Amino acid sequence: MSKDSVHNLDHQKLSNFLDRNLPETGELIEVSKFGTGQSNPTYQLSTTTGKYVLRKKPPGKLLPSAHAVDREYRIIKALEKTSVPVPRTLMLCNDEEVIGTIFYVMDYVDGKIYWDPTLPDTKRSDRKEIYDQTVEIMTALHSIDVEKEGLLDFGKPGNYFQRQVGRWIKQYKAAETEKYKEIESLISWLEKNMPEDDGMISIVHGDYRLYNMIFSSSENKILAVLDWELSTIGHPYADLAYQCMNWHIPKIGITPGLYGLDLDGTGIPTENEYVEAYCQKMRIDNIPNWSFYLAFGFFRLAGIAQGVYKRSIMGNASADNAKELGAAVPLLGQIALSIIKRENGVTL
Repeated sequence: MSKDSVHNLDHQKLSNFLDRNLPETGELIEVSKFGTGQSNPTYQLSTTTGKYVLRKKPPGKLLPSAHAVDREYRIIKALEKTSVPVPRTLMLCNDEEVIGTIFYVMDYVDGKIYWDPTLPDTKRSDRKEIYDQTVEIMTALHSIDVEKEGLLDFGKPGNYFQRQVGRWIKQYKAAETEKYKEIESLISWLEKNMPEDDGMISIVHGDYRLYNMIFSSSENKILAVLDWELSTIGHPYADLAYQCMNWHIPKIGITPGLYGLDLDGTGIPTENEYVEAYCQKMRIDNIPNWSFYLAFGFFRLAGIAQGVYKRSIMGNASADNAKELGAAVPLLGQIALSIIKRENGVTL
């Protein structure tokens, strides 16, 4: 964990707030900022009754429609009574006077987070079970009845990718610090190759990756899925493709990936095996336009990375490796273009 002057909290104000509104949390002893969590600053609260987590909107001038911690709180609260594991939420505070921006508090979930998708320190059988668990929880999320859970207004059903491509182009342009030909070509291809809407809708996590899951320390079971900031009502293939980007990212740089590795005998499925497992559980025959969904995932990740880098220039980035993320933007565009070329036989 790290301490950052931009994101330091007023300990006394927060303590007074918790005493008045969440007395069950006990007396606040220490506040420590997690070094990860690029978008919304996240803190561990150590109290006389245990540990809790606070997530807040960043300070300063922000990009439009980003950092909606109130939406994040709402979806976690709704999922508490479903088969999708999430931390227990305690309270949303909309009063910016307390610590400068709105925030929410939830339970601290103790367990393991796997930052490296190659799972180097685990056995073959464990690796298989871990990846099986990610498919199990993803399909559970995508099978939730949106209307029954009162989430119909959590997003606009239909034409998800058309709206998302438009949104992320705006987000990227708002954060742009340099022109990259790879990103410009990718944007052009996405706009020209939009799949027709097939009517599928579900809750979409928006950042469904292995490192956003807490696993039990004693078994290969997901205890909580984290970081719901980008969640909405959308198309389930967005989550699947975002997770499958792992198989196209090399084991270097900001996010260790699986590209170029011989997975035979490791227990880690190939991309095709992973997608097939998902399709079987969702009772889907096949997924057309797969390269589009992957390419969009890479473009959105580039947009997120560019946003973090832009905030670092503005002085309010939440983590330490913002410059590294900024440098990765053209590489992400290049990977997406290589997928398009390989799958569609086109030169961009």
